[in-house]
Amino acid sequence: MLSFARPLSLPLSVFLCCCLLLLVAAEPLAAQTADSGDTAWLLTSTALILFMTLPGLALFYGGLVRRKNVVSVLLQCFAITGVVTLIWTAFGYSLAFDTTGMAAGDSGLHAFVGTFSKAFLRGVSADSVTGTIPEVLFFAFQLTFAIITPGLIIGAFAERMKFSAMLLFSGMWAVFCYVPIAHMVWAGEGSFLGDLGVIDFAGGAVVHITAGTAALVAAVMVGARRGFPHAIEPPHNLTLTLIGTAMLWVGWFGFNGGSALAAGGQAAMAVVVTQISPSVAALTWMLIETIRVGKPSALGFATGAIAGLAGITPAAGTVGPVGAIAIGLVAGTLGYVAATSLKFRFRYDDALDVVGVHGVGGFVGIVMLAVFSSTTFGGSMANLDMPRQLGVQFLGGLFTVVYTAIVSVVILKVVDLLVGLRVEEHEEVEGLDVTQHGEVGYRDI
Repeated sequence: MLSFARPLSLPLSVFLCCCLLLLVAAEPLAAQTADSGDTAWLLTSTALILFMTLPGLALFYGGLVRRKNVVSVLLQCFAITGVVTLIWTAFGYSLAFDTTGMAAGDSGLHAFVGTFSKAFLRGVSADSVTGTIPEVLFFAFQLTFAIITPGLIIGAFAERMKFSAMLLFSGMWAVFCYVPIAHMVWAGEGSFLGDLGVIDFAGGAVVHITAGTAALVAAVMVGARRGFPHAIEPPHNLTLTLIGTAMLWVGWFGFNGGSALAAGGQAAMAVVVTQISPSVAALTWMLIETIRVGKPSALGFATGAIAGLAGITPAAGTVGPVGAIAIGLVAGTLGYVAATSLKFRFRYDDALDVVGVHGVGGFVGIVMLAVFSSTTFGGSMANLDMPRQLGVQFLGGLFTVVYTAIVSVVILKVVDLLVGLRVEEHEEVEGLDVTQHGEVGYRDI
């Protein structure tokens, strides 16, 4: 029996070893599946960011305008959501994130925009994976960023732009401004600003600087509201604004924390600094108000908090608590100056302070992360070359401002030629709710 078993042991061992090698070789194919924890976190984050627009931003802006324009502002947020969703599905996602040709070091057009190869999600199925999450979820996550960015801009021309003009502008701006900037920053190797080394974790340049710049251009080109700056009524419903602020604040955990694209330490730190920065900025804004006018205001706290959230957005993946405190302090201070002094000095009617809050806040974060991302200040970058990174960040922010300004001017000119930008004077007096939509937000009893 023993002499018979020995000859069989060698081929049996060889067979078992081959089976083991086949299993090991097959493992990389099986590993190309989505991680359930990362997927769950990104699903949650996607819902939180959409919640920022609907209803968060809608209520935040809705409370700030006069009661005769509340429906118009809410509807604009809803309509932008629909329009951008269709654009993103048709070709926006593909142009922003398709990297065909970039892997080979393409430094031509694909450094600035992608291709149409994933139009209508062609080739993207429920089983397609990017990193550790389903690609269709990455599509949805990035869609929520594309929705809220033009939504932010409407605050600059609130109460005076035609609804048709707003829709045309928002759609064209998403295509010709948001999509290319998102690609240049976030598309990976071969992208223009990404290859320069610009760090923008969750959208300081892509979302906030673009929105703030376009808001400034729109405020100037559309013109000031009747009575600006001396006869402008205060917000009609601060309760709505504070509720909207709370929704935006909570949703921002998905905005920043989700941008890690994984449920791990980076996401956790992003959530922590996303709590710290707006707290500091809001308290800073209130303190300045108290010193200057003798009383802190609820509106000041809300506006300061949003400035702090905008400031921490690009830096949330690389700074620690010390950086969050510094960014919140500067964003709150400079945001206050821009919203209460600069716009009146230069007489541009940024109705809901998009420039001061998002433009200034985003630029503050883009620049300051070059210092506070260093491990010296509790950040995550051990070998950060601060002077070089500071120059890169400033250049990236400046490029975003210039590109956005040029594109926004051209789009607004085109829209003005097609449908006209501004409502008639009597329509502005009566209110956009009735004149543009035939509805009212409140019925007097």
